[in-house]
Amino acid sequence: MQNSIKVNDILQEVSHLTLEEQDFIVNTLNKRIHEVRRDEIAERGKEAKNNFRNGNVITGTADDLMKRVDDD
Repeated sequence: MQNSIKVNDILQEVSHLTLEEQDFIVNTLNKRIHEVRRDEIAERGKEAKNNFRNGNVITGTADDLMKRVDDD
């Protein structure tokens, strides 16, 4: 990115804001991060469900799985 803003520049600008404005930014960023992570988890859940439906999942106890690993 040629026109990217450096993080340090952003932090410097934010430091000039009121505490309330800085708090608003922190809360907004946290909400956005949580939303992205929630979406990522949901996507992994869909993938896991598809893998299960397609028979791409190995089930068993931890001992069963370790035996399979040892047999390979």
